[in-house]
Amino acid sequence: MSGPVLCALDVSNPHRDDEVLRRAAQIAALDGAQLDVITVVPDYGMSVVGSFFGSGHHDTLEAEARRLLNVLVIEVLGEEVNKTVRHLVSTGNAYDEILRAAKADGAALIVIGAHKPDFSDYLLGPNAARVVRHAKCSVMVVR
Repeated sequence: MSGPVLCALDVSNPHRDDEVLRRAAQIAALDGAQLDVITVVPDYGMSVVGSFFGSGHHDTLEAEARRLLNVLVIEVLGEEVNKTVRHLVSTGNAYDEILRAAKADGAALIVIGAHKPDFSDYLLGPNAARVVRHAKCSVMVVR
């Protein structure tokens, strides 16, 4: 593998992505690749909704997402492995930010989970489907 393995995780649903993280770590270890994990927080700042939050809300949200990402990696992979993992927290649409991070990172593989979609996902397409369609590198979807 010529680049890192980028693992996309949703920290808002604790442990739903445990298997996704394990698979990404396993692939990275097999190939001696860097494991990067990313979570994406929504951007409320530019919308009408953003006006309901205080000025430091986004910084607090991002710090909490970073903390939860760190806790999740430690709980699933262990503290020693966590020391070698790069943690990324991005703001925006999940699929856009995952693709942007993969490109900036030079990722060789994106590992993402596929979860039971709700009705709106059939009309708009879930994040995993959009990442698969638009990624410039290989994508592994873990069910």
